[in-house]
Formats: sequence, structure tokens, C-alpha cells
Amino acid sequence: QVQLVESGGGLVQPGGSLRLSCAASGGTFVRYGMAWFRQAPGKEREFVSEISRNTGSSTFYAESVKGRFTISRDNAKNTVYLQMNNLKPEDTATYYCTARVTTDYDYWGQGTQVTVTT
Repeated sequence: QVQLVESGGGLVQPGGSLRLSCAASGGTFVRYGMAWFRQAPGKEREFVSEISRNTGSSTFYAESVKGRFTISRDNAKNTVYLQMNNLKPEDTATYYCTARVTTDYDYWGQGTQVTVTT
């Protein structure tokens, strides 16, 4: 069983930055692709970014965050990060970390809230 714990959310002004972290335990982190999703109130959960397993040589981003967000991983710390720059009010959501153990997103964290407002 893989446990995922997100942190780093908070309240920030437009144009500001946050770095989300997701610490994994209970599995072999290096073998998992890792991704971030987000869900705003009244909306469907949506894909944000993904990083491939092992070295993380491949990364993927939603068009809405491309150029502003950066995903990375530290296998020594069993942690995946999401650096979010130039935040916009429409980035306000609960952000979830997920691990791709098989072909699906098999495990999910509890989420961390990001609020972008003046």
C-alpha cells in the first residue's frame, strides 16, 4: 500500500509562487510515475502534470499551466514536487498527488488547498 501526503498549499496573491510537495511511503517510489491533479469547487478533477518513473526524464503538462508550473522528483526523498509560478486566480483548487503504479493512477493523497486571491 502506498501512502501519499501533500503539503505546501496556501494563500497567495496573483503572480506569486508556491511549491507543493508530495511525500510517498509504503512502496518503491522510483518505480512509479507521479502526477498532480486539481479540483476546483463545482468542477471536475483535472490533470495538471506528470513525471515519468525512474529518472523522471519525461514530463507532461496541461496547456493551462505549461510554462508556469514545473514538476520534479527526488527519489532519495521519495518526494515529488510541483513548483507553481505566476499563479492566477483560476489556479485556485485542491491539488492532489497520485502515483501511477500500474497503467492507472492507483493511489491518491488527501489533497492540499491552493488559493490565489487578492
